[in-house]
Amino acid sequence: MTRRAGAARRRLFERDAELAAADEALDELIGVPHHDEGPGHPRGALLAFAGHAGLGKTTLLTEVRRRAAAQGCTVLSARGGEQEQQVAFHVARQLIQPQLAGVPEAVLRLRLGSWYGIVGPALGLCSAEDGSPPDPQGLRDGLDWVLTHLAVQRAPLVLVLDDAHWADPESLSWLASFAPRAEELPMLLVVAYRPEELPDHAYQFRHLPGRAGQRPIDLEPLTATAVARLVREWLGVYADDTFCRECWAVTAGNPFEAIELIAKVRDRSIEPTAAGAPLLRDLAAAVKGSGLIARLERLGPSTTRFAWAGAVLGTEIPPALAASVAGLGTEAAADAADRLRDARILTGTDTLEFVHPLIATAVYRAIPDGVRVALHGQAAWSVVDAGLGPTAAARHLLETHPEGDPWVVQQLREAARETLRAGAPEAARRQLARALREPPLPQERAAVLYELGCSSLLTEPATTVNHLRAALDEPIADPALRRGIVYRLSQVLAHSDRIGEASQTLAREARLTNDPRTRLRMRAEKFMWDAFRADEPESPARSRRLAKLADRLTGRDLTERYIIGLRAWDATLRAEPDALALHHAERALEGGLSWAVEDRGFEVPALVALTFVFADRPSRAEELFAAGTAEFERQGWRGAHLSFAYTLHGYIRYRRGRLAEAEDLALAGLRLAERVGPRTPAEWYAVGTLIEVLLARGRVEEAAQVAHDHHFAEPFPAAVTFPDSQTVYGQLLLAQGRAKDAAVELAAVGRRLDARGMRNPAWCPWQLHLARAEAPFAPERAKATALDAVERARRYGAPSGIGMALRVAAEVSPGDRLGLLTESVAQLESSPAAYELARALIALGTQLRRSGRPKAAAGHLYRGLEGAGQCGADALADTARAEIAAAGLRPRQLHVIEPEGLTTRERTAAVLTAQGRDGASVASELHLDEEAVRRLLSAVYRKVGTSAAGLAEAMAAILTDPPAEPPGG
Repeated sequence: MTRRAGAARRRLFERDAELAAADEALDELIGVPHHDEGPGHPRGALLAFAGHAGLGKTTLLTEVRRRAAAQGCTVLSARGGEQEQQVAFHVARQLIQPQLAGVPEAVLRLRLGSWYGIVGPALGLCSAEDGSPPDPQGLRDGLDWVLTHLAVQRAPLVLVLDDAHWADPESLSWLASFAPRAEELPMLLVVAYRPEELPDHAYQFRHLPGRAGQRPIDLEPLTATAVARLVREWLGVYADDTFCRECWAVTAGNPFEAIELIAKVRDRSIEPTAAGAPLLRDLAAAVKGSGLIARLERLGPSTTRFAWAGAVLGTEIPPALAASVAGLGTEAAADAADRLRDARILTGTDTLEFVHPLIATAVYRAIPDGVRVALHGQAAWSVVDAGLGPTAAARHLLETHPEGDPWVVQQLREAARETLRAGAPEAARRQLARALREPPLPQERAAVLYELGCSSLLTEPATTVNHLRAALDEPIADPALRRGIVYRLSQVLAHSDRIGEASQTLAREARLTNDPRTRLRMRAEKFMWDAFRADEPESPARSRRLAKLADRLTGRDLTERYIIGLRAWDATLRAEPDALALHHAERALEGGLSWAVEDRGFEVPALVALTFVFADRPSRAEELFAAGTAEFERQGWRGAHLSFAYTLHGYIRYRRGRLAEAEDLALAGLRLAERVGPRTPAEWYAVGTLIEVLLARGRVEEAAQVAHDHHFAEPFPAAVTFPDSQTVYGQLLLAQGRAKDAAVELAAVGRRLDARGMRNPAWCPWQLHLARAEAPFAPERAKATALDAVERARRYGAPSGIGMALRVAAEVSPGDRLGLLTESVAQLESSPAAYELARALIALGTQLRRSGRPKAAAGHLYRGLEGAGQCGADALADTARAEIAAAGLRPRQLHVIEPEGLTTRERTAAVLTAQGRDGASVASELHLDEEAVRRLLSAVYRKVGTSAAGLAEAMAAILTDPPAEPPGG
């Protein structure tokens, strides 16, 4: 062991408990057995050490790294830097880049897969590609994936982060959110920080579920005994008690200050006796603050300037770069570095570093203000000249004073482009805000404001609006720039629930442009946002203009296809024949309709896909949603975009009657929406869909809790949502037995939608719920409402919509219920709406049973029961069982064989699928492959045999083939 290493080891006084915690965590990480236990099972852990400056966090973490390496662990380490906090992903790069740097690009692409273009720029592994930048959440998910794979592939893995309080916000917030997952991986995550300086966005580190019981392990100052041992180890065993105690008193037990004090005592050959004790207080003052600076200044102007340059550059200081910033020649710089090493201010050779962060902070803060600004300016020039790029220069330019320098504006804009493409919009916003203060040349101001608006789009939409409106007020020579500003402004207004302003902005700009294609694009965007406006003043007139325009377009470019797609959706809302809506939807898709064009949005492709849903073509819709979801994931858009994709995909599954899958997808959409923020459009969609699914499954209390937790009530959003939020709220009130309250809400929906000509009950069945709500106290009105819904559904023509309306009409009509229900079943049998078919079958069976025809009822009730079970509609299945019992029938038993040799999980899967549970849901819950569950299902049912290929047909035969004579009938 070297003298340096030995000294480092000797300095770990009174840290036995901390090291014991680390050793225990390392043992568990590598599976070392304890005491009389058998071989351990490796498991991850979390350790957080909190302590004020100088208490030995870095030394402790150094020892943890040494012990981890000695046990064969892969060690990743990083350190936050006070001067590098503005550099996005600085810490993430320190951790991960060494593990992947130097790998050939082809191999790296193979390793990272679809995450290559998303995490690569953030980690400095590749340049950003053209296209939209990933959203921060998408990038965070990608970093999670990379770190998880490193933990698995290079296990056991120890990740050590020192000075976490100085880590850049992007890295720190990512690691803080990832930290709880460490216990689920072969990973030990060790973090050290100053508690008083840890920022709010890293609050998780204060409550890590690690070894100290929901709190970090606090480092305490050394006791007088420990300082005495330290003094005698360095100065000799003859050091007397008075001297040792004074060393402790003047340093307050701070290990860093104690070691520095002892080094000064040794340098000055002071005897460690009571006679030398009075000298310690002055020596201790020289270790820190003004005393340290006075000591530095005594080393000479060149050496002081070199130290200042190092403090400006931060950690891992290249000597040549420090010399350039300090304005020193090679020999003078080398001499200054030697002096600073001798004075224990700097350490290292090829790369320099301050001996302790306290020294770096003291030196930096001692630089006169004007000199510090000038040094940052020189550092920016030197960094660019060294080929390190504008991003490396940007952090220095942020510290300079505005002087109207076009070079500064250029560097900051280029840095912001790189930073934004790397997935750090907040850092890009800071860079562009500084460029705006420089200020830019008048002809560049609009472009800088536009870029600033784009960078703050995801984090500060209100600020984005201000920047983009200011950009439009500037003189703009480039028509393309003006168009980009207008499109972006309309997007952010619409996504901020200010759709009316978005529409007005487009209308105003369309009148000002002379380019016909630009005008057409702006009209298309206006049509789109107007379609989402709940308060649109002239909806029927817009529909007529849209129809006239769409009919003469050929779909030659994306703008024309968007207009045609909007025409398809408008036809759906207004209950024009579904064949017409489908015709326009297919026209819109003929030339391609991408979901991830940055300046277009995904709204029109989603509306086209939903057109197929309400026209009973859910398979086509699912194909489109799967393609759109894949586009979002490739782009790294994992916030609101992916939330909408999951939620609406779940809504399609709900319409198909696959309720368990619908619930899973809606929950996935809601989890993503919650990351975006409360009461956003994404959350309204996800919560509304989830409530509908839960109500269909009979879980009313759970649906009410979801509504309460997410404030799903008035005021409802100004934008049209799918499903309509107020309708879902009324539906929930009705399920809770609050019929009159439900009727008030649902009648308000009708007034709102009818005024706009939106009259398709297949899209928004407010009339069906209103009729059921009014039936107890206004039966005639309820009947009229339901029959009007039937007529509207017939005009549209989708069998599912007609069947649903007929069932409700039968429920509220005392007359020909059998006729209405018989037709309802017939319509629904030709639709994909399995849940609605089960409802209609049970309603028809119930009506037949109450009419004294139990044998005729049996087949419908059995089919309804099987359908409800297959859909996961538990309450509906209970209703069917009650009706079967009331008819004097026995519940039909499924003919089940249990294949031999099943594991417990496979046996459970067999039972659940035999009971009608959805195979994909069972596979997910039991961690089985979905195809394996399908094979199990094939073996479970006697009629299916061993082939999974005919599963659907065989299942249909089982579910629709009641006994010739009902058991016990």
